[in-house]
Amino acid sequence: MINRILHASVIVADTARSLEFYRDVLGLRVDESRPDLGYPGAWLTINEQQQIHLLELPNPDPTDGRPVHGGRDRHTALAVSDFAALVDTLSKRRIPYTLSRSGRQALFVRDPDGNTLELIADESR
Repeated sequence: MINRILHASVIVADTARSLEFYRDVLGLRVDESRPDLGYPGAWLTINEQQQIHLLELPNPDPTDGRPVHGGRDRHTALAVSDFAALVDTLSKRRIPYTLSRSGRQALFVRDPDGNTLELIADESR
C-alpha cells in the first residue's frame, strides 16, 4: 500500500541556523509555499515529490549522549548525486561525519541539532 516517502520532519531549535546546514551545505531549496503553521520552520525540497520539514518546536528527545556513529541512531537516508563533492564540502566546513560501515559509498552526518542523515552515493546516475 505504501509506495514512497513524501517528507521527513526534524525538530530544530533555530530554523535560520538549520537552513545554513540544509540549504547552504546540502543544497536543498526552500519551498516558499509553507503556510503559517503557528510555529517557525521551513520546507526543503529534495525533488518534486519529497521534502524535509524543519519544525522549530521544543525537542522532547535528548540531544546529549547520542551515538558518535549516526548509523547506530535513528536517521533519514538520502541519495547524493556527487558523493566526492559532498565529502569535500563537509571537510572544508569542518562538519564532522563518519563513513558508513556497510562498505558502500555513504556517510553519516548530524545537523546542528543532532538529527542524523545518511548520505549515500546515488549509483543509479
